[in-house]
Amino acid sequence: MESVTEIIVKEDHIDPIGHVNNIKFVSFLEDARGDWYRKAGISYEEMQKKKIGTVILKLDIMFLKEARLGDSLKIITRPKKLGTKSFVFEQKIFNQLEEPITEVTVTSVMFDTILRRSITVVDEIVRKFSNID
Repeated sequence: MESVTEIIVKEDHIDPIGHVNNIKFVSFLEDARGDWYRKAGISYEEMQKKKIGTVILKLDIMFLKEARLGDSLKIITRPKKLGTKSFVFEQKIFNQLEEPITEVTVTSVMFDTILRRSITVVDEIVRKFSNID
């Protein structure tokens, strides 16, 4: 399952250099993963009710091109690899010209928020990883 999230770059996304600050990209990527979870049937709100969540184990970002005020960004989030307690997303950000802005690999771990430990990946997520190569 692939998710597409669109963001328009606003003034509060811009740093003193005049482009999107790297920490804002991390926030954009988090929002896009939230969109993927919602579409998978397990939103952040639903996870909170179940006392579970995800934590980032590894975040690998390659910044390819800057994004500037007014740019229209498209974030594509797709499953890459499924483990027992962890899973990997591939995320790519493109601008309005379809130029690649970033290439990202995110490894997440399923987490029990009460016991504070990793748990088996929930079925809602597992089902959406079932068709990956």
